[in-house]
Amino acid sequence: MSETRQHEPTVERYAEAQLPTRFGPFRVVVYRETDGDKEHLAVVVGEVEDADDLLVRVHSECLTGEVLHSLKCDCRDQLDLALQRIQEVGSGAVLYLRQEGRGIGLGNKIRAYAKQDEGLDTVDANLALGFEDDQRGYQVAADMLRDLGVRSVALMTNNPRKVQGLENDGIKVTRREPHEVEAHDLNREYLKTKQDRLGHIGNNGD
Repeated sequence: MSETRQHEPTVERYAEAQLPTRFGPFRVVVYRETDGDKEHLAVVVGEVEDADDLLVRVHSECLTGEVLHSLKCDCRDQLDLALQRIQEVGSGAVLYLRQEGRGIGLGNKIRAYAKQDEGLDTVDANLALGFEDDQRGYQVAADMLRDLGVRSVALMTNNPRKVQGLENDGIKVTRREPHEVEAHDLNREYLKTKQDRLGHIGNNGD
């Protein structure tokens, strides 16, 4: 078992308000990183303080998919599904982390897209640019959950690294909830790469 890392909180609560959406009403809580100005968002339904086995999605920003409706990935569909699921059960949280492109940033993500146009898969494109296959971290998510008072989570993910990352930072993950959306011709190879090379579970990944 991995040793739990101890650290000062990486974020502090900055703003909070109610937000009506097409999925239903949410409470949104903005967290600001303590060593910079990057902000992350907790989208919450119901009472989550002292909650056990809370349905949670840790979701990384994807401007191309969520704003521009890119068909290269399934990020927007997964975000929509997570928001829908926590509304349906009446409680839960989606943590929206500002770590675009598996942590390499928007500009480098577009550079990786150019490498993919040359025939590389998503993993090799990142490696060709000098990055790791996935540079995301989950300390911020763990600290947000602690601030919200969540005791344990049922994590909506197909990515075992997310489970391990939260557990390493002291969050109890009671179970992994599969979080699959329908693949299509333009993202099928992308999803297969996640499964074959990054260890994601199911017929797609996140």
